[in-house]
Amino acid sequence: MKIVRFHNSGGNIQFGCQHEDGSTTVLEGDIYDSPRDTGEVADVVKLLAPIVPTDILCIGLNYRKHAEEGGSAIPEHPVLFMKNSGALQNPGDPIVLPRRLRSNEVDYECELGVVIGKECFNVSQDDALKYVLGYVAVNDVSARDWQLKWGGGQWCRGKSFATFAPLGPCLVTPDDIPDPNTLSIKTLLNGQVMQEANTDDMIFNVPALIAFLSGSTKLVPGTLISTGTPHGVGVARQPQVFLKAGDTCTIEIDKIGSLTNPVVDERE
Repeated sequence: MKIVRFHNSGGNIQFGCQHEDGSTTVLEGDIYDSPRDTGEVADVVKLLAPIVPTDILCIGLNYRKHAEEGGSAIPEHPVLFMKNSGALQNPGDPIVLPRRLRSNEVDYECELGVVIGKECFNVSQDDALKYVLGYVAVNDVSARDWQLKWGGGQWCRGKSFATFAPLGPCLVTPDDIPDPNTLSIKTLLNGQVMQEANTDDMIFNVPALIAFLSGSTKLVPGTLISTGTPHGVGVARQPQVFLKAGDTCTIEIDKIGSLTNPVVDERE
């Protein structure tokens, strides 16, 4: 099932089931507890991020070729950082380049997002996928200057500016993606392919990440795990490529779809 969240013409937020023909029907009930497809045609005025995450947990250096392009050693354990939940952005809404706290090095990162569906604590790799509500496309937008130069050794500042976590376009349930580590994933910038890989290049696969992150740690429903980005990021290119006002950035993941956002300057 592909689950979407949207505003209807009355200004209310609803969930819907998106069908192969592009139509959407209204979902009834809690999406964390077997929602029911009513069959009623949905009144979709604006598509929203499919969930509002309770936490955003992100993994760095989780693709082999990405580690190689940056000259980084393969990590012994998953590299964890977090994004501010206020960084969430909807499909189609702009990525805003910071100008008050200025960055001139804003980068794209296509990532597979995993949404936890029920409380998760000390889960084994064998059982990990039983705790997944669904999968989404994520753009882990990153201000490299704040991440790498001015963040005091921490990544959160450069990763947490407003709009730096576009999410969508839908949440795909595990019955449609039984193995999340077999998916093609790419970034297109103004139509040009910048990143193209497969999630089978992850150093730590999805079950391993869930087991690690839930170790002695409680993951609550709605936790978003952004599983890392493949090679081809702008900061590693020669010459480097950073987002600029007027750009359009699209993340594409097999079986999930396309997440597209324009790029604009922040209005001071």
